[in-house]
Amino acid sequence: MHNFAHASTVFFIALFLVVYTMALWFRDIVSEATYIGNHTLAVQRGINLGVALFIASEALFFLAIFWTFFHSALSPNIELGAQWPPMGIQAINPFELPLLNTVILLSSGVTVTYAHHSLIQGNRAGSLYGLVYTIILAAIFTGLQGVEYSVSGFSISDGIYGSCFYFGTGLRNGAPFKHLFFFYDKRVRKIQIT
Repeated sequence: MHNFAHASTVFFIALFLVVYTMALWFRDIVSEATYIGNHTLAVQRGINLGVALFIASEALFFLAIFWTFFHSALSPNIELGAQWPPMGIQAINPFELPLLNTVILLSSGVTVTYAHHSLIQGNRAGSLYGLVYTIILAAIFTGLQGVEYSVSGFSISDGIYGSCFYFGTGLRNGAPFKHLFFFYDKRVRKIQIT
Protein backbone atom coordinates (compact mmCIF):
# COMPACT_ATOMS: atom_id res chain seq x y z
CA MET A 1 0.00 0.00 0.00
CA HIS A 2 3.15 2.16 0.20
CA ASN A 3 1.73 4.52 2.85
CA PHE A 4 -0.67 6.30 0.51
CA ALA A 5 -3.48 8.20 2.17
CA HIS A 6 -6.60 6.03 2.59
CA ALA A 7 -5.00 3.13 0.71
CA SER A 8 -6.47 0.57 3.10
CA THR A 9 -9.94 2.02 2.58
CA VAL A 10 -9.62 1.72 -1.19
CA PHE A 11 -8.29 -1.84 -0.78
CA PHE A 12 -11.23 -2.98 1.35
CA ILE A 13 -13.76 -1.32 -0.94
CA ALA A 14 -12.17 -3.09 -3.93
CA LEU A 15 -12.13 -6.41 -2.04
CA PHE A 16 -15.79 -6.04 -1.12
CA LEU A 17 -16.72 -5.23 -4.72
CA VAL A 18 -14.82 -8.26 -6.05
CA VAL A 19 -16.48 -10.62 -3.55
CA TYR A 20 -19.91 -9.07 -4.21
CA THR A 21 -19.48 -9.41 -7.97
CA MET A 22 -18.39 -13.03 -7.59
CA ALA A 23 -21.41 -13.81 -5.41
CA LEU A 24 -23.80 -12.32 -7.96
CA TRP A 25 -22.04 -14.08 -10.82
CA PHE A 26 -22.17 -17.48 -9.09
CA ARG A 27 -25.84 -16.92 -8.21
CA ASP A 28 -26.62 -16.25 -11.86
CA ILE A 29 -24.65 -19.28 -13.04
CA VAL A 30 -26.54 -21.59 -10.65
CA SER A 31 -29.94 -20.17 -11.61
CA GLU A 32 -29.13 -20.38 -15.33
CA ALA A 33 -27.96 -23.96 -14.97
CA THR A 34 -30.70 -25.30 -12.72
CA TYR A 35 -33.88 -23.26 -13.03
CA ILE A 36 -33.73 -21.59 -16.43
CA GLY A 37 -31.93 -24.41 -18.25
CA ASN A 38 -29.69 -22.15 -20.35
CA HIS A 39 -26.65 -24.40 -20.04
CA THR A 40 -27.08 -26.31 -23.25
CA LEU A 41 -24.47 -28.69 -24.60
CA ALA A 42 -22.85 -25.85 -26.58
CA VAL A 43 -22.60 -23.68 -23.46
CA GLN A 44 -21.10 -26.56 -21.48
CA ARG A 45 -18.51 -27.14 -24.21
CA GLY A 46 -17.66 -23.44 -24.12
CA ILE A 47 -17.21 -23.55 -20.34
CA ASN A 48 -15.02 -26.64 -20.63
CA LEU A 49 -12.91 -24.97 -23.31
CA GLY A 50 -12.59 -21.82 -21.19
CA VAL A 51 -11.40 -23.81 -18.19
CA ALA A 52 -8.94 -25.77 -20.37
CA LEU A 53 -7.54 -22.54 -21.84
CA PHE A 54 -7.25 -21.03 -18.38
CA ILE A 55 -5.29 -24.06 -17.14
CA ALA A 56 -3.06 -23.96 -20.23
CA SER A 57 -2.32 -20.26 -19.72
CA GLU A 58 -1.47 -20.88 -16.05
CA ALA A 59 0.88 -23.71 -17.02
CA LEU A 60 2.64 -21.56 -19.61
CA PHE A 61 2.95 -18.68 -17.16
CA PHE A 62 4.58 -20.95 -14.57
CA LEU A 63 6.84 -22.36 -17.28
CA ALA A 64 8.00 -18.82 -18.08
CA ILE A 65 8.68 -18.07 -14.41
CA PHE A 66 10.65 -21.31 -13.90
CA TRP A 67 12.50 -20.79 -17.18
CA THR A 68 13.58 -17.35 -16.01
CA PHE A 69 14.62 -18.66 -12.62
CA PHE A 70 16.66 -21.58 -13.96
CA HIS A 71 18.23 -19.51 -16.75
CA SER A 72 19.40 -16.93 -14.20
CA ALA A 73 20.46 -19.55 -11.65
CA LEU A 74 22.42 -21.77 -14.04
CA SER A 75 24.30 -18.94 -15.73
CA PRO A 76 24.32 -15.86 -13.49
CA ASN A 77 25.64 -12.88 -15.40
CA ILE A 78 27.95 -10.16 -14.17
CA GLU A 79 25.06 -7.90 -13.12
CA LEU A 80 24.10 -10.54 -10.55
CA GLY A 81 27.65 -10.69 -9.24
CA ALA A 82 28.24 -13.92 -11.19
CA GLN A 83 26.60 -15.90 -8.39
CA TRP A 84 23.21 -17.26 -7.42
CA PRO A 85 21.44 -16.03 -5.36
CA PRO A 86 22.74 -12.57 -6.19
CA MET A 87 25.03 -10.72 -3.79
CA GLY A 88 23.23 -9.28 -0.79
CA ILE A 89 20.26 -11.67 -0.91
CA GLN A 90 19.82 -14.30 1.77
CA ALA A 91 17.82 -17.14 0.19
CA ILE A 92 15.00 -18.84 2.06
CA ASN A 93 15.66 -22.49 2.90
CA PRO A 94 13.26 -24.44 0.63
CA PHE A 95 13.02 -27.32 3.13
CA GLU A 96 11.40 -25.25 5.86
CA LEU A 97 8.30 -23.07 5.39
CA PRO A 98 8.14 -23.40 1.56
CA LEU A 99 8.03 -27.21 1.86
CA LEU A 100 5.26 -27.01 4.47
CA ASN A 101 3.29 -24.66 2.22
CA THR A 102 3.72 -27.04 -0.71
CA VAL A 103 2.38 -29.93 1.38
CA ILE A 104 -0.60 -27.81 2.45
CA LEU A 105 -1.23 -26.79 -1.17
CA LEU A 106 -1.20 -30.40 -2.36
CA SER A 107 -3.43 -31.40 0.56
CA SER A 108 -6.01 -28.81 -0.48
CA GLY A 109 -6.05 -30.44 -3.91
CA VAL A 110 -6.68 -33.81 -2.27
CA THR A 111 -9.53 -32.52 -0.11
CA VAL A 112 -11.29 -30.79 -3.01
CA THR A 113 -10.91 -33.97 -5.09
CA TYR A 114 -12.48 -35.91 -2.21
CA ALA A 115 -15.33 -33.37 -2.16
CA HIS A 116 -15.81 -33.77 -5.92
CA HIS A 117 -15.93 -37.56 -5.76
CA SER A 118 -18.30 -37.38 -2.80
CA LEU A 119 -20.57 -35.14 -4.84
CA ILE A 120 -20.56 -37.58 -7.74
CA GLN A 121 -21.51 -40.42 -5.38
CA GLY A 122 -24.28 -38.35 -3.79
CA ASN A 123 -22.51 -38.13 -0.42
CA ARG A 124 -23.50 -34.62 0.66
CA ALA A 125 -21.74 -34.78 4.03
CA GLY A 126 -18.46 -35.92 2.47
CA SER A 127 -18.71 -33.16 -0.11
CA LEU A 128 -19.27 -30.49 2.55
CA TYR A 129 -16.47 -31.83 4.78
CA GLY A 130 -14.09 -31.86 1.83
CA LEU A 131 -14.93 -28.25 0.99
CA VAL A 132 -14.63 -27.11 4.61
CA TYR A 133 -11.19 -28.76 4.89
CA THR A 134 -10.17 -27.15 1.61
CA ILE A 135 -11.19 -23.70 2.87
CA ILE A 136 -9.33 -24.26 6.15
CA LEU A 137 -6.20 -25.40 4.29
CA ALA A 138 -6.49 -22.40 1.94
CA ALA A 139 -6.62 -20.02 4.91
CA ILE A 140 -3.65 -21.71 6.59
CA PHE A 141 -1.70 -21.67 3.33
CA THR A 142 -2.39 -17.96 2.76
CA GLY A 143 -1.43 -17.11 6.35
CA LEU A 144 1.83 -19.06 6.16
CA GLN A 145 2.60 -17.42 2.81
CA GLY A 146 2.21 -14.05 4.53
CA VAL A 147 4.65 -15.20 7.23
CA GLU A 148 7.09 -16.31 4.53
CA TYR A 149 6.86 -12.91 2.86
CA SER A 150 7.38 -11.07 6.15
CA VAL A 151 10.54 -13.01 7.09
CA SER A 152 12.18 -12.86 3.68
CA GLY A 153 15.02 -10.37 3.58
CA PHE A 154 14.32 -9.21 0.02
CA SER A 155 11.50 -7.67 -1.96
CA ILE A 156 10.08 -7.97 -5.46
CA SER A 157 12.24 -5.03 -6.54
CA ASP A 158 15.49 -6.80 -5.56
CA GLY A 159 16.34 -7.95 -9.07
CA ILE A 160 15.57 -11.19 -10.84
CA TYR A 161 15.69 -13.31 -7.67
CA GLY A 162 13.00 -11.28 -5.89
CA SER A 163 10.88 -11.06 -9.02
CA CYS A 164 10.96 -14.81 -9.65
CA PHE A 165 10.30 -15.60 -5.98
CA TYR A 166 7.35 -13.26 -5.56
CA PHE A 167 5.81 -14.00 -8.97
CA GLY A 168 6.11 -17.77 -8.47
CA THR A 169 4.81 -17.85 -4.92
CA GLY A 170 2.26 -15.09 -5.49
CA LEU A 171 0.60 -16.96 -8.33
CA ARG A 172 0.69 -20.13 -6.26
CA ASN A 173 -1.22 -18.37 -3.46
CA GLY A 174 -4.50 -18.56 -5.33
CA ALA A 175 -4.23 -22.29 -6.01
CA PRO A 176 -6.40 -23.52 -3.10
CA PHE A 177 -9.09 -21.04 -4.06
CA LYS A 178 -8.82 -22.07 -7.72
CA HIS A 179 -9.47 -25.62 -6.52
CA LEU A 180 -12.72 -24.40 -5.00
CA PHE A 181 -13.74 -22.59 -8.19
CA PHE A 182 -13.12 -25.69 -10.31
CA PHE A 183 -15.17 -27.72 -7.81
CA TYR A 184 -17.95 -25.13 -8.09
CA ASP A 185 -17.92 -25.41 -11.89
CA LYS A 186 -18.15 -29.22 -11.66
CA ARG A 187 -20.96 -28.88 -9.09
CA VAL A 188 -23.02 -26.69 -11.44
CA ARG A 189 -22.62 -29.21 -14.26
CA LYS A 190 -23.54 -32.07 -11.89
CA ILE A 191 -26.73 -30.26 -10.77
CA GLN A 192 -27.86 -29.77 -14.35
CA ILE A 193 -27.24 -33.43 -15.28
CA THR A 194 -29.30 -34.79 -12.37
